[in-house]
Parts: sequence; structure tokens; C-alpha cells
Amino acid sequence: MNGFSTGEEDSRGPTDQTCCLLDSGERCQKTAGNASYSNRIQKTVTQRRLPLDRDRSVRHIYICDYHKMMIQSARNKRRRKDSEDDSNETDTVDTQLPEADLFQLQVNTLRRYKRYYKVTSRPSLNKTQLAETLMKHFKSIPVKEKEVLTFFIYTVKTNGNKLDQKNGLNSENT
Repeated sequence: MNGFSTGEEDSRGPTDQTCCLLDSGERCQKTAGNASYSNRIQKTVTQRRLPLDRDRSVRHIYICDYHKMMIQSARNKRRRKDSEDDSNETDTVDTQLPEADLFQLQVNTLRRYKRYYKVTSRPSLNKTQLAETLMKHFKSIPVKEKEVLTFFIYTVKTNGNKLDQKNGLNSENT
């Protein structure tokens, strides 16, 4: 799905598979992605009372990106409500802020993030568990918005970046 071909078919079979879910009793016709409808996901769907069910006549368990995001947002809403002091003001502020989707990253990238920030977690987490743990950490990082924006604008105007500056390769040397 990333646009690259290895010449071999991936383990999912043809890429024109449709989502394996029934949404309110209707079969979803969207193209399936690489997210699977695991038992854990099924438990979330049941707990959140989402109108989704797996179509048993389909041989695969892959779901479309639309349903993946629907399930993830239901999971995130529950977590926010549990962690907040039942204040509706903070709930509306949280929904307006853009979120980084760490679930889209590769496992190796998540592991590098974990190593770089020295995030402690139990060993042998799967991708979803690792992404959830790192998302908690990511949200806890304080950001000085004014400094970040100032540095970003400076970097764009000088056609440089922080990595070039660390290596001694600023735009005057090129």
C-alpha cells in the first residue's frame, strides 16, 4: 500500500480486498488496509457499542482505514473521559487539537522513538501496544509553542535544518 512493489504479493493476497466489516448490517465496500480485526479490536467494538461486526463469509480479517480510525477514536475518547475530571471544557479543547497518529508508523520507527526518549515499558509489546504507550509519552511532552514556531520560521527562511547545523553544514557552506 506504500506505492513500492517487491515483485512478490504480500501475505494479504490481492490489494483489491474490501473491508471485512458489516457497518449497521451493511457490508463495507471500502478497500481494506493493513489493519486487522483482532480479538482485542473486537472487544473494543463491543465495549463501545459500535455498530460493527465481522462478515463471517469473508476469508480475511482486514479492515478499511475509515473503520480503523472510527475504532481508534472510540478508544481515545474513553481514555480521555477516564483521565479528565469530568470537565466538558477540556474535552472540547482536546478534540480541537490535531493528533499525531503513531499507529501509522513502522515498528522500527516506534522502537527508535522509545530508545531516543528512554520510554520505559515492558518488553515484547506488539505494535499497537507500543504505539499506545508512546502516544501517552508524546502527549506528555511540554511544547513551548512560541519558540517552536520561531525556530521553524527561521529554519524555513534560512533554508537550513537543525541536523545540518549540528553537523556543521549550514546553508553558507553549500
